[in-house]
Amino acid sequence: MTDVRRLAAVLDEAARTARAVPQPQPEPGYDVAAAYRVQDELLRLRLDRGDRLAGVKLGLTSEGKRRQMGVHDVIFGRVPESSAVLDGSHADVSGYIHPRVEPEVVYLIGRRVESVADALAPGAVAAVAPGIEIIDSRYRDFRFSLPDVIADNTSAAGYAIGPWRSYDSARWNLGVVFEIDGRPVQVGSTAAILGDPRRAVVEAARLAVQVGVVLEPGWILLAGAATPAEPLSPGAHVRVEIQHLGSVSFTAKGVGGDTAAEAGDAGKAGKAGKAGKAGKTGAGTTGGAGTGVAAGTSGRTS
Repeated sequence: MTDVRRLAAVLDEAARTARAVPQPQPEPGYDVAAAYRVQDELLRLRLDRGDRLAGVKLGLTSEGKRRQMGVHDVIFGRVPESSAVLDGSHADVSGYIHPRVEPEVVYLIGRRVESVADALAPGAVAAVAPGIEIIDSRYRDFRFSLPDVIADNTSAAGYAIGPWRSYDSARWNLGVVFEIDGRPVQVGSTAAILGDPRRAVVEAARLAVQVGVVLEPGWILLAGAATPAEPLSPGAHVRVEIQHLGSVSFTAKGVGGDTAAEAGDAGKAGKAGKAGKAGKTGAGTTGGAGTGVAAGTSGRTS
């Protein structure tokens, strides 16, 4: 039987200390349902420390990623308010292990959604915005099984939101440009999200019912990645522009958890002087549409 509290405590400690942990050893009963119970407990630990829930997110929204994982369904996670990164800010990445970033469509929930029928009703979505999600698996080498990643809250680590726009359901297949240090690293379409990002609201409602969650008005929904993720290095300037929606950006500062540990070890060996200052930074950004302010506040901004 899965020790829900123990697994949640291990993952919580990994996130708080920015130290990766091994994948759990397979044990009887550790399935998707058990993994969502671990996720619930992990969230409870955060809320007990004073955090609040800003919304929910979907994972494995790409058909290719689901094939890679050998699964046929998307997964569901929670978005803590404390993980918000302000649009245009300098975001501290020292609390992450091996972060990656990906472009997202973000929906603002407009009414209480308790069922799939509610998700299909007028007013379920109040607004839409471009977003960036920071993902950071708490497992070593970013390797995990399906229950592992669900338990780890779908690798959720941070998010930035650009300007909110009025929701127009006719505009769903939109061009996406994902830049790091002013250079396009991925170009794609929001259609990569479930084949149609509008489906994300229905899928989120369906999975929320399964795990006993009600989508509240004012919550955000990170609908899924529009392109593959890219590694996030200290000093990097990340920018996403989505056709008709505008842009969102931030600049990373600090040294990630595993990087910091490695630099410390190098220092003990007499090699830290230059290694600790090494980094993968670039210069400059490209101009773009006006930006807005992400919902919530963040301990990772300056």
